[in-house]
Amino acid sequence: MKFNPCIDQCTKEGTHCEGCGRSHLEIAGTKQIVQAAVAFIQEQQYDNPEEFVAAISKSILKKLQKQ
Repeated sequence: MKFNPCIDQCTKEGTHCEGCGRSHLEIAGTKQIVQAAVAFIQEQQYDNPEEFVAAISKSILKKLQKQ
């Protein structure tokens, strides 16, 4: 399955968003991940959140390649 980002044409009817095509469950899960990352960054009071996000992205991709 290919990830489709939000295109700001969100719908809540049915099981999938008509804007991006993702399931509402997938969208909810993604929101939870983002909210958790934002909360962690705020708790740590990072002055450089973009570096943290880039490092996490790199780490996730590296772990996925090992599978």
